[in-house]
Amino acid sequence: MTEQGPQHRDETTRPPAGGEAGGAAPDFGRLLLAAAALWLPTLAVLLVLLADGLISPGVAGIAAVVVLGLLALMLNQHFRRVRALTRYLGRLRAAGDDRPLPAAPSAGDLLSPGLSDAIAETAREQRARRHELEDTMAMNAAVLAGLPDPLILVGQNRRVLRVNPAAEALLGHDLTGRELALGIRNPALLAAVDAVLKGGEQETVEFAIPGKVERNLAARVLRLPATKHESASVMIALYDLTGVKQSERMRADFVANVSHELRTPLTSLIGFIETLRGPAREDKEAQERFLKIMEEQSHRMSRLVDDLLSLSRIELQEHTAPSSRSDLGQILASVASTLELEAARRGMRIEIATEPLPPVIGDRDELTQVFQNLLDNAVKYGEDNTVIRVAARPLAKGGAGERRLGRAGIKVSVFNEGEGIEREHIPRLTERFYRVDSRRSRRLGGTGLGLAIVKHIINRHRGVLEIESRPNEGATFSVYLPSAVEKATALATPKAS
Repeated sequence: MTEQGPQHRDETTRPPAGGEAGGAAPDFGRLLLAAAALWLPTLAVLLVLLADGLISPGVAGIAAVVVLGLLALMLNQHFRRVRALTRYLGRLRAAGDDRPLPAAPSAGDLLSPGLSDAIAETAREQRARRHELEDTMAMNAAVLAGLPDPLILVGQNRRVLRVNPAAEALLGHDLTGRELALGIRNPALLAAVDAVLKGGEQETVEFAIPGKVERNLAARVLRLPATKHESASVMIALYDLTGVKQSERMRADFVANVSHELRTPLTSLIGFIETLRGPAREDKEAQERFLKIMEEQSHRMSRLVDDLLSLSRIELQEHTAPSSRSDLGQILASVASTLELEAARRGMRIEIATEPLPPVIGDRDELTQVFQNLLDNAVKYGEDNTVIRVAARPLAKGGAGERRLGRAGIKVSVFNEGEGIEREHIPRLTERFYRVDSRRSRRLGGTGLGLAIVKHIINRHRGVLEIESRPNEGATFSVYLPSAVEKATALATPKAS
């Protein structure tokens, strides 16, 4: 590759074989042919004059030779100028875009300064225009590539002319030169494209792309003006509405769930209040029983409101990672001591096994809430007379846990023996108000927000939550947290599942 360029330039600028000293050798045959063609009319006139006796044969011969010589001299000068012009144009072509333009030929090259200067100026203008066009194309390509929304340019017969990287990532492959339907098989979008190609100006449609995770998109189909080489094309601008649709569904579900969770205790309270003010006004035994139930329902609502406020507060600052350091060993010991009595009532005990742990980067109060919720769940859903095991250890350097977390860290696992969780429920356990067994959860005092709070706190700490469980084998909740090791290099920013 490195030798072809110079070789090509030498061939372009090298003078024709035979030398340029006389200027006639390379084109001698063409010179004689051209001179003869121009000389023939003169020869015919001389022959007519000779036939009429107006000139002598000697004069006719001398005149014929002189005219032929003058024609050959004139044509030789013309051919030399043509060769000089060809050589100069060859040097201009060989200069390319990365070398200065060659100087205009001198007077010795037989070209007039005006002609050579005009050619040089034309070459400079062409180079400048080419550079300007290349810069414009590069800028347009950069802008198109940098747009976060997918863009697709479609020509006649729905042939894809170009896609930007965002569209390529969405479709999973480059559709350039292929039919649009090979990448997006939605009838509404294809109908909108056909309508614009047939003369429409603009169409807007919403559609979904099926897959493991369904994507909701809006498409704006615009008609572009026709170009010299392409008939009118269409631009498809895609906008991802998946997040918006999910937020709408989550908001509707949240309102419905909160309303449902609050309605039950409120209905109980209203009913008992009416009973106490009516039939049970004088019934002391009924009053004691009803007041106890009302107290439980009031506490349930209070816990729900507290968890909702806590979740909202955590979500507000989820994007800001904590910077303080905390001692996980102390946090686990403190949480275990607060739950010992509750565990003892069911014949359970909490065992903590920890290796020497470095401090973690985290907010002490929020981490306390994480392990309070996990241990509380282990006590609630574990079997009576069993052991809840808590294990904490640093992640092995270069191991699977460190790769998953993306940096040095600590793994804390909470295991309980119980009924376990079916596989299909595990991905949804951290959703708000999601319960595997709603009746049992409410009976045990759960609000359905504990694991959602755990997930968002771990997200804020740039950690990972892992849930493993099988029916009748208990469940293990593992938390990966980054350690406060100096000069730790973050390889990624994982999200809790």
